[in-house]
Amino acid sequence: MRELISLQRYATFVFVGLMAVVTFVAGFWAPWVFVLFIVFAALTILGIRDVNQTRHAIVRNYPVLGHIRFLFEKIRPEIRQYLIEGDQEEQPFSREQRSLVYQRAKGAEDKRPFGSHERVYEAGYSWLTHSVEPTHFDDTDFRVLVGGDKCKQPYSASLYNISAMSFGSLSANAISALNKGAKEGRFAHDTGEGGISRYHREGGGDLIYEVGSGYFGCRNHDGTFNPEKFAKQAANDQVKMIEIKLSQGAKPGHGGMLPAAKITPEIAEARDIPMGVDCVSPAGHSAFSGPMELMQFVGQLRELSGGKPIGFKLCIGHRREFMCMVKAMLETEIIPDFIVVDGTEGGTGAAPLEFANHVGMPMVEGLTFVHNTLRGAGIRDQVKIGAAGKVVSAFDIAKALSIGADWCNSARGYMFAIGCIQAQACHTNHCPVGVTTQDPMRQAALNVNDKSKRVARFHANTLKALGEMAGAAGLDDPCGFLPYHFMTRKADGQMTEAADVYTYLREGFLLDDGDDNPIYRERWARANPHSFAPPEAAG
Repeated sequence: MRELISLQRYATFVFVGLMAVVTFVAGFWAPWVFVLFIVFAALTILGIRDVNQTRHAIVRNYPVLGHIRFLFEKIRPEIRQYLIEGDQEEQPFSREQRSLVYQRAKGAEDKRPFGSHERVYEAGYSWLTHSVEPTHFDDTDFRVLVGGDKCKQPYSASLYNISAMSFGSLSANAISALNKGAKEGRFAHDTGEGGISRYHREGGGDLIYEVGSGYFGCRNHDGTFNPEKFAKQAANDQVKMIEIKLSQGAKPGHGGMLPAAKITPEIAEARDIPMGVDCVSPAGHSAFSGPMELMQFVGQLRELSGGKPIGFKLCIGHRREFMCMVKAMLETEIIPDFIVVDGTEGGTGAAPLEFANHVGMPMVEGLTFVHNTLRGAGIRDQVKIGAAGKVVSAFDIAKALSIGADWCNSARGYMFAIGCIQAQACHTNHCPVGVTTQDPMRQAALNVNDKSKRVARFHANTLKALGEMAGAAGLDDPCGFLPYHFMTRKADGQMTEAADVYTYLREGFLLDDGDDNPIYRERWARANPHSFAPPEAAG
């Protein structure tokens, strides 16, 4: 049945081929029919070319028919104001955002004429304040060193890396293209909680090994954590950092299940799970309970990995709970090397609508809170912060750096770089371009060598643009962006500095008896390093 469904994608190609034969034969009785034969023959030749080319996955999967999409894209600028939505109206990513990624991935012209399409006098519009003395960067390979005092193998990470996406959610060809692109561009590829697959290893790119609640690749048969298996995985030279996944932006606090019918031998191999059994990712971890045990788990992984950078990823929910973790850091003196803040606007996989739309804190607020809490506890200089959540342009990266991030991750941005067209069929196994499917025929259309080069180009061109923005602001390093570099239009039409909203709070203020920043202090007073449970007086 699956093969029959797959062949339906070639229906148009088969139809024009048959019509070419029919019109050729009919032409002997009615010569005018030869005109139709020429048309159908030309379409047949086009279809043969489509199936054999490797540049465009959409027409390789949908020969002849796929060209309608490209034709529509060509004429769209002229007709969109009458018939369809504009450049900035599509969701979750606008056509303008996607086009920017496509252009940078292909190395095509990414400039635009005739001024901004932004409504610069409407509420929410943001802009960068530039300097009359701009600087210039010859080298835009911007990096940050991740690893504290107890880290024996610190990692020099790029400022823009591939966020967590598991093999199984993404196809084998997609993982290969992403990882080979990361290898070529010298940046990191987060494995996602699905473990390290053969396609991650074949690519040779730097890996951030994500350890989720299912402990895939480092688990016992009952689903609990296995230290020996973890140590073996972490010893791989490709693994540069280890990330404990506490929650993700798409569906924080929600587990997941991969049905047995969707588990292939390769997925089973990567996750170290049996065939024929549903694969469950619990909502919470079994290896630790409470803030103190979480920090002890961080310490255990640091030791088992030989001193590689250890951190955790979360989408902020109860702010007091994060403060519980920070208090546990102070009490145990086990401080993670990094924390990745995922925003609720993030997420590549499918999630219940209520979770996708209404659970978890957006990245900007979450990042600001994490940054200022670590400052208030006096340990911000010991912990690097990554940020993820719809970060696809240099402006997105610059804003995240200005409010506390040390680097950024992107999932969907890199998906666009390998050909994603935002069909939003990720959970159906029918992805038209072979990115989020395990269908061998569909994913075969994604040419690994071509797409890996696009991944590397997208990364390089985005960092080049970041360097140009930092130069325009007169900075010597993009990490020098601060909130005052950005302005925002308020609802009343007035402009305000981002610094008025996202201020860096005083270093160590949570450790003294001052009365500033009462919102932080009240939660800090209720935070318990030994338990996430709320105190009786919590409101």
